[in-house]
Amino acid sequence: MTIKDLKPSLVWNNFYSLTRCPRPSKHEETVRGFLLDWASKHGLEAFTDTTGNVVVRVPATPGYENLKTVVLQGHMDMVPQKNADVEHDFLKDPIETVVDGEWLRARGTTLGADNGLGLALAMAVAESGDVKHGPLEILATYDEETGMTGAKLLQPGILKGDILINLDSETEGELYVGCAGGLDATATARYARKKEPKGHLCYSLSVKGCQGGHSGMDIILCRANANRLAARILLTLLERYGVKLVDLEGGTLRNAIPREAFATLYVPYGRLTAVKRAVTRMASALKAEYAATDPNLQVLLEPYAETPGEPCDPQDCKYVEETAALRFIRSILACPDGVERMSDSMPGTVETSNNLAMVKIYRGKFFIKCLMRSSVDSAKMALAARMESVFRLAGLRTRFTGGYSGWAPNESSEILAVMKKVYKDMFGSEPKVMAIHAGLECGILAGTYPHWDMVSMGPTLLSPHSPDERAFIPSVQKVWDYLCAVLASIPVK
Repeated sequence: MTIKDLKPSLVWNNFYSLTRCPRPSKHEETVRGFLLDWASKHGLEAFTDTTGNVVVRVPATPGYENLKTVVLQGHMDMVPQKNADVEHDFLKDPIETVVDGEWLRARGTTLGADNGLGLALAMAVAESGDVKHGPLEILATYDEETGMTGAKLLQPGILKGDILINLDSETEGELYVGCAGGLDATATARYARKKEPKGHLCYSLSVKGCQGGHSGMDIILCRANANRLAARILLTLLERYGVKLVDLEGGTLRNAIPREAFATLYVPYGRLTAVKRAVTRMASALKAEYAATDPNLQVLLEPYAETPGEPCDPQDCKYVEETAALRFIRSILACPDGVERMSDSMPGTVETSNNLAMVKIYRGKFFIKCLMRSSVDSAKMALAARMESVFRLAGLRTRFTGGYSGWAPNESSEILAVMKKVYKDMFGSEPKVMAIHAGLECGILAGTYPHWDMVSMGPTLLSPHSPDERAFIPSVQKVWDYLCAVLASIPVK
């Protein structure tokens, strides 16, 4: 069985088409053109706004013209993550999918169901001649994953809708009415470097096989952060065994929990056996510590291997001055990471967290990138002050960017009442009404269109933002049936 055999066929065929479009964040040119061509093929009005969002207008089904206008919203871009042993160019190559029982996944890369399935659902509604609905607008934003840029730059007056249904949630049966705000932190410093020491051997330290995942949705699972684990090992090696740090790099995206980290080291020849034993001992301890959350965790210490045919660059042979190396490693360990506080108003939901997302020590420059999230703005800013204090003590300069507020629940939401009733009528149970510890675009869009009544929904996805991303196939049919019923039940103007 392949993706083309799945039901509902309209949804899966549109998602398959999106998997053919390379669309990492900030590179949405191909998918933007595809959406405009798709709309033209189906006789729908479509255009891009001045920044690059795509808007498609869908006329009402005859007899339903008097319903309020609904905006079906999702984002075009996807997170480009792959396993280290997979050859894939996200700027050129399509995503190759695999039906694995009741799940759809990709071959060693992110699947792009976040948020390709949301767009596919909206496209299927527009194409279908059987769905009863009032006037619709489809809003496909860009660069959601790295900064929600399309949502931030959307201008007022472009959309005419009264209700927004965001299709970017990741658990069927849950309706989201609030989300966390976010803030990026970037800490930097420069450092002195020393020439290759005598009597040392060059080795590579690798931490890999971590589960990773979405830094909002999966942060509550307390999975291993590869950057943090690498720093724990390195602190011991630098302090106790005279190891020299040449470079360190871990994590690739601000909103993905780091799965891998790699360091280059100089190990004193006379202490090599002791270092190997220490790494083996620490690796065993870490694997036991994270046996439940990260069963495939690996820690490897191997002789450094240069790329065949490429001579070693003398610049790469220098190591970080010892005091600076310890200062940087300690700052990584001191930096808050993971869940900071659980919500009092939404039990079981994270209120405030930080993702120690990216670390790089290379050729005289030290760099840390973090993404903070919180549904309470004051708590977010308190965490920012704490992080800035940690980095300042380590001699780093911190810059905060990309801040946005959360989306506050609207207890009197008319569309929420409709969606709860439709779900109960269809499935015999109440949907869960929740806030999400992730950055849905609803919070930003509400600032531009404050009159919108908004709810977020979607099919079940696991491990988004990682190569383990997968979509639960039966949930897509259920969400499709539910969305069609909701659209037929929209209140009149």
